[in-house]
Amino acid sequence: MKTTTIKRTFATIAILACTTTANAQKKKNDYVPLFNGVNSQGWHLATGKPFPEKGWVIKDGVITIQASGGKEAATYGDIVTDKLYSAFDLVFDFKLTPGANSGVKYFVTLDEKTTGSAIGLEYQVLDDELHPDAKLGRDGDRTLSSLYDLIKGEKPKSIIKPIGEWNHGRIIVYPNNHVEHYLNGVKVLEYERGSAAFEALVAQSKYAKWPHFGEAKKGHILLQDHGNEVSFKNIKIKELD
Repeated sequence: MKTTTIKRTFATIAILACTTTANAQKKKNDYVPLFNGVNSQGWHLATGKPFPEKGWVIKDGVITIQASGGKEAATYGDIVTDKLYSAFDLVFDFKLTPGANSGVKYFVTLDEKTTGSAIGLEYQVLDDELHPDAKLGRDGDRTLSSLYDLIKGEKPKSIIKPIGEWNHGRIIVYPNNHVEHYLNGVKVLEYERGSAAFEALVAQSKYAKWPHFGEAKKGHILLQDHGNEVSFKNIKIKELD
């Protein structure tokens, strides 16, 4: 084989190797769908049972929990991802009906064996104007985009889309346990999981009775059935190293 041919062969191999590495890195850094918009693949009930035949309706790329009286997981039930996650960047769109309540929870372990909604850190999804929960808790920590019952989501009213329109939520959990909530592109809160400040907040919350609440190394992502009609779409996640 001539020297020129050998050089060209090695150059081709190098290019292919670089392309393969670049494609792998791109794939690693991409968001992947948690909800495929067509069926319930990747999800099941928080009770451990299969995805329910009624209550959670999937149509036109949207998943909707139907109204059932306003109680936590009393009729259809919360749904959780089959997979567990640790550090991640989660994005989702949600649409509320008047007076509705729901939530997107993370680090859900299902160890608490609750009778109502499963326990986890919660990005609150709520109609602040009409649902009474907005006025409960401490200092607004049960309002839209808040870390439910722990930290208020500080957002200007101007960024909140009206009831019946789509809002965009985002939760980032970094490998160092720093967490951020966003609403429609605006960061509304941040905290450190497992820090002294975090544990102090838990100690004065409804979660105080569960040791090490919110500090699991990994957990499910959960969509809450709170008995009100709420829709979700474009649910995607990117795992972080």
